[in-house]
Amino acid sequence: MRAVRVGRFGGPEVLEPVELPPPVPGPGQVLVEVAHADVLFLDTQLRRGDGAELFGVRPPYMPGGAVGGRVAEVGEGVGAAWRGRHVVGRTPGGTGGYAERALLDAATVLAVPHGLAPRDAAALPHDGPTALRLFDLAVSAGSLRPGGWVLVLAAGGGLGTLLVRLAKVAGAHVVAAARGARKGALLRDELGADVVVDPGADPDWTDAVRKATGGKGADLVLDGAGGALGRAAFEVVARGGRFSAHGAPSGSAAAVDPLEAAERGVTLVGIEQVQFSPAEARPLLERALLWAANGTVTPVVGQTFPLERAAEAHAAVEAREVVGKTLLTAG
Repeated sequence: MRAVRVGRFGGPEVLEPVELPPPVPGPGQVLVEVAHADVLFLDTQLRRGDGAELFGVRPPYMPGGAVGGRVAEVGEGVGAAWRGRHVVGRTPGGTGGYAERALLDAATVLAVPHGLAPRDAAALPHDGPTALRLFDLAVSAGSLRPGGWVLVLAAGGGLGTLLVRLAKVAGAHVVAAARGARKGALLRDELGADVVVDPGADPDWTDAVRKATGGKGADLVLDGAGGALGRAAFEVVARGGRFSAHGAPSGSAAAVDPLEAAERGVTLVGIEQVQFSPAEARPLLERALLWAANGTVTPVVGQTFPLERAAEAHAAVEAREVVGKTLLTAG
């Protein structure tokens, strides 16, 4: 089978197309003929060696933490009815997805609902559960509510676009922060963001957030950027608001002083809120798939790359050139 492997840590060029024997499903597993494989910013970080020790990744290895496709074979203990079904799921250990065939644990896979395109379903195994967990926690905390103001950082990515849509579903006003006119047009014209700001082009973007919110700031900040951008966003959280940090593609989390937050009555929550087991992720993914099928939310798949061009996909993701979700096509 065709596959892509990281032979050594480094730039996108270390992604090597190879031929490998297809894996064989063990007990409780299914073998999926991969149609689409998810590409995460985390994949690019691990490929460089950043965080590889934490995630237990060592070359040579095959990237790819989630796939969508048709079940070709089932292992011992898995019902034969799974054969031939179109499914999505995360790969065990977060590797093995960049290939024509991939193994998934049957207990974690879900069938693609009627009415949902397989490509859109493949965009959801990671971002769907994360977005819904952030949505649920913010609603229960009272910081995401009708008429409130939400600032979404990294709003033009796969997760960010889902968060913008979910905030609108909750009846909130949304300020979407994203770089570039292409992302801005998508967020404003297709996803319904009330205000779009470009931190890369406008050094005074936080002033635009204050103006949009009538001077009080955002009731909820969803920080998927971290670093200096996340720190700047913290400055525009309203008194009594919530600063929710769930990603740091910039390389570090926003440097926020808990004492400063306490003085303003700002609740700080971090990435621990979206760290959950496969068993916890499964019902969230099921809801994400159903909501996508009925049109409540629609994942944005901005670009696809053939499997053998995985290096180009990584380069585009790292250059922040992509909009929405990036997928590899293997089928």
